[in-house]
Amino acid sequence: MKKRSLIAIIVFFVWAGFCFPGLAAQPIRIGYLQGDLHQLACWTALEKGYFNDQGLDVRVGGIFKAGPEEMIAFAAGDLDVGYVGEAPATTAVANNKTAVRVLAQVNTEGSAIVVNRLLDANNLADMRGKTIAIPGHSTVQDFLLQKERTKYNLTETDLKTIVVKPPEMIGALRTGQIDGFIVWESFVSKAVTLKAGKILASSHDIWPDHPCCVLAAHRRFLEKCPEDAVKIVRAHVRATHFIGQHPEQAIDIGVKYSGMDRETVALAMKNITYTVVPSIDGEIEYVAFLNKIGYIRVPDAKAFVKDFIDTTILADVLTEEKTD
Repeated sequence: MKKRSLIAIIVFFVWAGFCFPGLAAQPIRIGYLQGDLHQLACWTALEKGYFNDQGLDVRVGGIFKAGPEEMIAFAAGDLDVGYVGEAPATTAVANNKTAVRVLAQVNTEGSAIVVNRLLDANNLADMRGKTIAIPGHSTVQDFLLQKERTKYNLTETDLKTIVVKPPEMIGALRTGQIDGFIVWESFVSKAVTLKAGKILASSHDIWPDHPCCVLAAHRRFLEKCPEDAVKIVRAHVRATHFIGQHPEQAIDIGVKYSGMDRETVALAMKNITYTVVPSIDGEIEYVAFLNKIGYIRVPDAKAFVKDFIDTTILADVLTEEKTD
């Protein structure tokens, strides 16, 4: 084959997004949620240069106000990997809106129902006739609120829910536009430190140790750049270890990327467990509940989860650590 023809072919494949060892590849576009302290591992990997240490050119492709928005970006081809809630990722894949796979867990727990601190309410049943904001439909927080509402036999008439983006929730609570909200950290702790709200129920109270955010990758990226996917997981695992080993430095990173004050971030981190190992049983429970409320139609939850969560890369990375 002539040298000119070979170069033309290589240029085409690089333009198309294929990865070749030893050649400059397309930047890897990563997404995460605005102010979501659950995704501290993403911020840590960016801040500490862990992606660069793996030889990757990772660039922020989008910062989103809620998980469903991020899944739309995946569907539009604007992201290769992302830190996102497990529930919106599940819903998008189950409804054939986009094609991503979960490569690792990011955190468990870390959300709460917050209500106006002047309300005489001890549980969700006391919120009958009130309005609770959620970050979006099919979010983890929507799931948790639905679960808690079912516990107290509350109908949609009993408890009104509206969608409000997390950065706007505290303001809406203080001005009386809503009576409460359910959201991720650090917006929960910010409502507390501002003395605007009080925690009615933490996500630990609603569903102990529930899986929350995940590291997901588009299947197209996994097919074209399998070696880069391994490197992404390596950086994620390293960042998660850093959070546990250097909590004070992790708080500093959380302050920088969330825009919250140190008191709020330190308080919020106490409510979040950072982990990399996915909960298969937890995802099956997500699928079953999302089926029940009609958000998705999945005939075989176990088969769906087996295809949706790919733990092979993570297992290899963790094995590498043990042998080093």
